[in-house]
Parts: sequence; C-alpha cells; structure tokens
Amino acid sequence: MIDLHAHVLPGIDDGARDLEEAAEMCRLAAEDGCEAIVATPHQRHFRWWNGDSADLADRLEELRAAVGDRPRLFTGAEIRLGPEIIDDLLTDPPHDATPLAGSRYLLLEARRNGHMVELEEILHEAQVAGWRPILAHPEMIGELADDLERLAKICETGVLTQVTAMSVTGEFGPRVRRSCEAMIERGLVHFVASDAHGVDWRPPGLAAACREIAARWGQEVARRLTQDNPLAVLENRALAGVER
Repeated sequence: MIDLHAHVLPGIDDGARDLEEAAEMCRLAAEDGCEAIVATPHQRHFRWWNGDSADLADRLEELRAAVGDRPRLFTGAEIRLGPEIIDDLLTDPPHDATPLAGSRYLLLEARRNGHMVELEEILHEAQVAGWRPILAHPEMIGELADDLERLAKICETGVLTQVTAMSVTGEFGPRVRRSCEAMIERGLVHFVASDAHGVDWRPPGLAAACREIAARWGQEVARRLTQDNPLAVLENRALAGVER
C-alpha cells in the first residue's frame, strides 16, 4: 500500500513532534503493509505556512536517514486553499505549494467549516495551470459531505478525492463514516490515506480500511484506492479511467 497523506515530518506542524516519533510512525506504517509514504505537512495554513521547500527537503532527508528504505519516503504537502492561491498556481512549481512526490498532483485542503464559494474556481484554475488536484478528506468538509451532488460535479471535471482511513473504519464517528461510505458507493473516492498525525493520536496504517473496503466493495476497489491509484501519483501519470 502507498500512503499519500501523512504528517510525518518532525516538528513542523501538528504531526510528529520530533524525529523519534516520526521514525516510529514510519515503522508502524511499514509493519501495517505500507511500502511508501508521501510526507504531507500542512502548507499555506495560517498556523503552519511551511513555504521553505529546502527546509522541507532537509527534514525529509533526516527522516530517511533514521528510517532507511522501508517505507520509501517522498516530499509533498497538504495545501490549504484560499482565493489568493490562484495566482500562485500559475508558477511552476506553484509558489509555497509542494506537489506530491514531484508529480503534477497537488493535495488540496478546503476549510472544514464555512461556505467556500470559490472552491470550484480554485480547482478549475489548478487544472488550467496543468495540475491534477486531489481534494483531501471531503467526508470531513460539511458542505461537501452534505451535498454529494456538488461533490459529484466537482469530480466530473477531473478533480480527485482522498478519504481518510479512520473515516472508513469509523473512528471519527458514524456521521463521517456514513458520508465516506456514500462517497465510495458512488465512485467519488480515488484514494484512501492515513492522514496520520502521531503514534497514539491518529496513527498511521491503511490495512484496516483496506480490509473493510474489500469486504464491502470488493478487493479490486480496495486495491485501486490504496495501491494502484497512489502508484499512479508516484509515477506522475493519469489514473485509469479518469480524464486529464
């Protein structure tokens, strides 16, 4: 399995507190069957801007040295959306926004509360600029979780989505779980990732979610969401059956 969303870079946001915890998170993920992780610190967030790409690369190299080659580690970010990002997406790479594993994929986070009327515009402009947007945890975003027709229209444009493993397995409560199930049922989910933040709180791991998806929707769907589609991101190619 490949985890495209994990806060494993140490001491940089609300994820791993230090190198020791970061390395332990990677070890737990590997034991759970994860062969690769994209490190995705919060970026362009009002608390954690993290726009220094050289610093992010240095922290990742330090973690690689501590972890070894299992799991493989890649650069990335969870990029907070706002109207000001549109102009920055026109640069290559986008200003203060780190693509996943050096690809054309961007992991984008919308605000969880409040109506974001400019969401579709930002996602469209990202695509016009040549990026492949992945919308992080839509099951946590009230205006999308409560309006699957809106999410479906967004996905029809080629935008991809990533749900969180703990949403699938119910750790975030029944409402989030139901939203997640409805999205999977309608084919509105393209990736499952851990969104791991620590060893004890929101730990890494995709196996439990993978098993649950396989039991509900079949092994082919589970493999696609945790292995095949994430591999396409690492290899910087379009997903099978998805335009663009």
